[in-house]
Amino acid sequence: MAENANTNEGQTAKGGIEKLSQPEFSHIGRVIAVMSGKGGVGKSSVSALLAVALARLGFKVGLLDADITGPSIPKLFGLQQHAAVQNGKVLPSESKLGIKIMSLNLLLSKEDDPVIWRGPLIGGAVKQFWTDVIWGELDYLVVDLPPGTGDAPLTVLQSLPLDGLIMVSSPQDLAVMVVKKAIKMARMMHVPILGLIENMSGFICPHCGKPVELFGPSKAEDVSAATGLRLLGRLPLDPELSRLGDAGEIERYDLELLKSIPEVLNSQIGTVQQRP
Repeated sequence: MAENANTNEGQTAKGGIEKLSQPEFSHIGRVIAVMSGKGGVGKSSVSALLAVALARLGFKVGLLDADITGPSIPKLFGLQQHAAVQNGKVLPSESKLGIKIMSLNLLLSKEDDPVIWRGPLIGGAVKQFWTDVIWGELDYLVVDLPPGTGDAPLTVLQSLPLDGLIMVSSPQDLAVMVVKKAIKMARMMHVPILGLIENMSGFICPHCGKPVELFGPSKAEDVSAATGLRLLGRLPLDPELSRLGDAGEIERYDLELLKSIPEVLNSQIGTVQQRP
């Protein structure tokens, strides 16, 4: 075990599952997972934008794509080169802003090759992305969880030393219902939930400037009140975000709301001291 392993070593989650210690040759300050339970609500985009917001503030940031069978993070950042291997360990790819990124798509021959694995293999891959990747010195590691409450989310919640979760929802009643399942799962696993982001919350008409509720009225305040979660904000549908994401240039997207989220995280999990 690496000498820089911190107090996470030997830490056992409630339920008897031992938390993984610090990866060898790495030191990670805070671990934040982004979860929804529901697919198609823009969870990967929120994960990517959160990592970008932290990097712009000068923090050293990593982004772990735990969606093993549906990875999309490399596409958002325009990463195409395979991750390098050094002495049996994997070196994460780096974005233009220096965000260290690990995803199964960085290990496949082609980005559209399917990953047809059963649960135990998926859970094992998630653990290896923690243990076998040389993350180096990170202030924050953002973990993009897949939808559902199955093997991969369960592995992350049980095994990774999470400092907290951010939940992502959308205005539809169906999405809210599934997200509530994820909230209950996190609480059963005793993982703190830092707050809720409602994505796809309306659309600003480019012609008249008026908001249009494409998926119905916002449910954010209702969900926040019903679950007791802090509402971190609402993200509108924006064709510019879609365009930049498709072009692999999500780091160029600027969203005022996300600039305040790092301060919220620090207020809840403690300030991370930036390294020179």
